[in-house]
Amino acid sequence: MATDSETSDPRFGPVTVLEGPRKGRYPEGNSLLVEGTRATAIIDPSLGLVARSDPPPRVDLVLNSHCHEDHVAGNHLFPDVPWHFHRDDAPGIQSLDAFMEIYGFDGPIDEVFRKVLVEDFHFVPCEAPHTFAEGDVFDLGGVTIGVLHTPGHTRGHCCFSIDWQEAYSPRRLVYLADIELTSFGPYYGDAWSNLEDFERSLARIRAIEADWYATFHHIGVLEGRKAFLDRLDIFEAKIAEREQRLLEFLAEPHDLEEIVAHRFVYRPGDDVAFADSVERRSMKQHLDRLLAAGQVRSLSASRFCRA
Repeated sequence: MATDSETSDPRFGPVTVLEGPRKGRYPEGNSLLVEGTRATAIIDPSLGLVARSDPPPRVDLVLNSHCHEDHVAGNHLFPDVPWHFHRDDAPGIQSLDAFMEIYGFDGPIDEVFRKVLVEDFHFVPCEAPHTFAEGDVFDLGGVTIGVLHTPGHTRGHCCFSIDWQEAYSPRRLVYLADIELTSFGPYYGDAWSNLEDFERSLARIRAIEADWYATFHHIGVLEGRKAFLDRLDIFEAKIAEREQRLLEFLAEPHDLEEIVAHRFVYRPGDDVAFADSVERRSMKQHLDRLLAAGQVRSLSASRFCRA
């Protein structure tokens, strides 16, 4: 259990990063507490917040960047304030069945993950979540949180631009959620994921100027544009790397299940129960666009090779 003495919560103006015991490593994450003169918001309450020994902070609203297990794991700590989701992800929080549709798992994995959501991630449905959309702004008093719809990871995945004045100078922290800037690269392997949407979102976020850039996992807070762009380049390059490796693999004919078994997203041997599902959805998107570009050809209904 984390205690006040065990955690060091970095503060950037009105934004406090509520780090978990493992500094945001999955399944935990880095939640943001944003305090204005009229209201306080918490963004993506995480398992790290649940693990703290001190009571949760008093807030007026919960903002969720998207509807995934690790980003809603602490929502249950705030039963009496409105929970906000982008309108494209909001249906997922309304029931466990709806939540599972986001992933698209089937068979035994579906059954196991339902238990994980409830027992490990404290899933609680919200029948009438509040919704937001691109361009909406939450005015907390002296600090605003602007919605940047950045789909791809999920349909409703959003980043948030947090803006305030400091000593007569505008300041901005952009919360990137699961544009997490790690060397693992973008994740677009769920039923509600889309590779090309993710690429457009990366291009959009690349153009945004800020003083700080904060991720939910691993990286934490980066100061300055150069540090952000350096990490973004590493993160984004994984897409092209996966596609190039697929082309090289298809120098010899293979079907989709052989592509799945080869592993392009996860490393061979990684103990991830849903790895096959993620590989199948991720690499099918790469395969489809290589087919459309004429770089891969179909030998049969299910067998492919490099053109």
